[in-house]
Amino acid sequence: MHIVILVIATLLIIAWLVLLCRVNREDWVQAAYVKVFDNLAVIDKLRVRDNQIEERLSGYSGFALFIVRFVSGSDSSKKIQKLERDIEGLRKGELRSVSVFAMPGYVLQREFDAIGKGELHKTILSKCFELYGNKHAANKTRHLFARILSFPVIGVSITMMLGVIFLGMDSTSVGMGIIGIGTLLVLVLVYAMYDEVSDQVRKRRNSIIRQFPNVVSKLALLVTSGMIMDRAWKETAYSQETELYQEMRKTSKELDNLVSPESAYSNFINRCNTKESAKLASAIMQNLSKGNAEIGSLLKDMAREAWQERRHTAKRDAEKANSRLMIPTMLLFLAILVMLMVPVAMNFSGI
Repeated sequence: MHIVILVIATLLIIAWLVLLCRVNREDWVQAAYVKVFDNLAVIDKLRVRDNQIEERLSGYSGFALFIVRFVSGSDSSKKIQKLERDIEGLRKGELRSVSVFAMPGYVLQREFDAIGKGELHKTILSKCFELYGNKHAANKTRHLFARILSFPVIGVSITMMLGVIFLGMDSTSVGMGIIGIGTLLVLVLVYAMYDEVSDQVRKRRNSIIRQFPNVVSKLALLVTSGMIMDRAWKETAYSQETELYQEMRKTSKELDNLVSPESAYSNFINRCNTKESAKLASAIMQNLSKGNAEIGSLLKDMAREAWQERRHTAKRDAEKANSRLMIPTMLLFLAILVMLMVPVAMNFSGI
């Protein structure tokens, strides 16, 4: 039995190594591009965090400032410098920081159209388009799909090798347990990579929906006060840093670069992918030639409906939270009941 498992594990490792040897320069460049993009995203998050800490510290002085600074932690300058050095090296062709474990997946996508252009690839691509935009979606999709394809091969083979070692020591139950549980964990890890993207998209859409009432209220206020739509859109876009405002900022930049309003707002709809953003952008496109009078009243109505929907959503979320809390509440009630009844039962038994 262990000979068969050893042969399968060996064949998997050989297949993985053969695919690794077939990685070409384009695959390495794409992997390095994704690494640079991820490093830049981390740098942006660290800088936003440092700015938030500095704003928080500006309200303190003396000993309170020392305490708050100690609790908040040091700035991220060293981490940012390290990431910037890594980015500079990648741009010069130094690929030490690029993981080789995902590279065979690039080869599978390139050489087999059923894999590289299949339904799963299209599904991941649509999700990455929402998360990263049209410019980076393809590369992020290829990298994620490469990991999903490559990690099971090397993970299952290593798990089988470890299991064979214990099988050779006459620990059959331990060896089979390692093979079974290890293979299951590898598959769960691979599914978690895919599910993480879906979870990020779901959270992003929910965040956009929550931000929508504030956005449309600001637009209605600015437009009804006499500001033209393009200017009101830009003022609103640069007022905050959350997801919907960032997407509005991208649309504003497209408009500044002489992209047609229809294309710019259509891209906004595709990136946000919510019915609220689609309704807003469609209303703006339909009223581009009608001036501020009609769009202003339309935005007011839209804001009122958005706040009403926000209140209904809050009520539904509260009801869901209450239903989820029912089981812990019942368990707590049973625990208290046991704590009260046990002393009573012990007293009766003593009598």
